[in-house]
Amino acid sequence: MEASGRPSTAQIVLLATSSALTAVLYTIYKKKSSHVARLREAKKMSLNPDLKTILSEAPGKCVPYAVIEGVVRSVKETLNSQFVDNCKGVIERLTLKEKKMVWNRTTHIWNDCEKVIHQRTNTVPFDLAPHDDTVPTTVRVVRPLDAVELDLEKTYENFHPSQQSLTNVIGHFISGERPQGIQETEEMLRLGASMTGVGELVLDNNLVRLQPPKQGLRYFLSRLDYDTLLSKQEGHLRLWRVLTVLFGLTACATLFYLLWRQYVLRKERRKERSLLDEYRKWQTRRLQELNLAEDDVSPTTCTICLSRERSCVFLECGHVCTCDECYRALPEPKKCPICRAKIDRIVPLYNS
Repeated sequence: MEASGRPSTAQIVLLATSSALTAVLYTIYKKKSSHVARLREAKKMSLNPDLKTILSEAPGKCVPYAVIEGVVRSVKETLNSQFVDNCKGVIERLTLKEKKMVWNRTTHIWNDCEKVIHQRTNTVPFDLAPHDDTVPTTVRVVRPLDAVELDLEKTYENFHPSQQSLTNVIGHFISGERPQGIQETEEMLRLGASMTGVGELVLDNNLVRLQPPKQGLRYFLSRLDYDTLLSKQEGHLRLWRVLTVLFGLTACATLFYLLWRQYVLRKERRKERSLLDEYRKWQTRRLQELNLAEDDVSPTTCTICLSRERSCVFLECGHVCTCDECYRALPEPKKCPICRAKIDRIVPLYNS
């Protein structure tokens, strides 16, 4: 806070930044809160022979947001792992990541950095089937790659370090980038894996399909069970709530401090005006006691006793308004009678 009472630049930036972040975080929190609430309200469906009957009686032959749990089964063909024997699945994702260290010119340290240089995802049609093989009911999973949380199992991981030579090391220090190697990863959704799907359940030509829901709802395909998936989403929601409250409290505390400082400054100014009015009344009475007119008082006369010459300079304000005796009689903390600024020190004034 500046002496004039105006907020400092840092305080204005803090208030504006915390307020903006609070608004952004609150928007994200409300959106995620809506998603969690809809996930909590999603209708749980069972993979049994009554599923088609329930869907045929539903409006539009669909349930807009439903939870279905089952095991992964291929429709026709399967995908084989390129690195692990006898590992079959319906989704395969191959990822190549470049790992390197980058020199931070601000902190002067090397930071780890990753960059995806290639990623390929292969899919084949698959169903969710009940754990009981005797039950013929299945659900066809449509557009699985659109799921916001596609939980794949890591089946292979290998790191290929970069070859280092003296010339390369010197070049890396000059460029500020030090390659470490290539990370090769394979992830799969394997046959027989337990899967929880949350989306729109539709009966189409005697085929039950699970597809991305409408109305902005989120599509989930996770290897977690429904209760664990819900708890995980609620945990993420709590994190956003804590961040929103934290930045909201920062904005409120900053605003409260600025308002409190303004109140204190206004109170001090009212007190100073009151003291100045009292001083002027006292000066008028003093002039009457001395039988002097205001014009008869010399410009160099002490403004307090009106009898001695001014003999000291107040710093840092620079006013010359009192004699040494009246300065010593000022109450603590000593303030200039003219501007009410704090007197840090005085310099004797010698008139020649």
